Amino acid sequence: MSEASILVVEDEPSIGEVVSIYLKRAGYQVSLARDGEAALVALAQRLPDLVVLDLMLPKLDGLEVTRWLRARGDTPIIMLTARREERDRIAGLEMGADDYVVKPFSPQELVSRVRAVLRRVHGSPLPGADGPAVFENLKIDPLTRLVEVAGREKTLSVKEFDLLWLLARHPRQVFTREQLLDRVWGLDDYIDPSTVTVHVRRLREKIEPNPANPRYILTVWGIGYKFEP
Repeated sequence: MSEASILVVEDEPSIGEVVSIYLKRAGYQVSLARDGEAALVALAQRLPDLVVLDLMLPKLDGLEVTRWLRARGDTPIIMLTARREERDRIAGLEMGADDYVVKPFSPQELVSRVRAVLRRVHGSPLPGADGPAVFENLKIDPLTRLVEVAGREKTLSVKEFDLLWLLARHPRQVFTREQLLDRVWGLDDYIDPSTVTVHVRRLREKIEPNPANPRYILTVWGIGYKFEP
């Protein structure tokens, strides 16, 4: 999606400048914030189409900025993290970050991630999408990317929706965590299987009548997950 607006929140000047240059070359409107407080000021003035957010920031860290954003909507977030920050990275995913890129990273890879997230968010139908699927009180519409539970709309992140739709399109088929990573996130050396676990937990909290005793997304112990229609 060209001409989408992107806020880059990065305190290291060299990284922020390089990321901004590559995103501008790709056709995006880019603004830059150097710390968490500056990011909140910019976000309060106007929500962008996507935020590229460093996890470790002065004044307010990336988790606080993520929490602020998620309290106000579902603006896509791609988090920039260091490999050693696994616990914080998982916390970011649990709060609603859509994707993450581990430093050091290729600027071209980040641009590709941005394109993929925006393509999903702005209405590109998913493969095999042919209208809403209804399972008792759960309705999934792959064309509008909306999910309703008992008639109430639920806000899902990009990856949460993609994961749910993949499982729902293949009822009772068991997927390993590695297969889900491959199909939803794409093969990436920096993404670990705990990413799937985090997203499944968040999905259950949003769509299950009782997340502790799930009705739809079931764990197949020692293997992975399946969707029970």
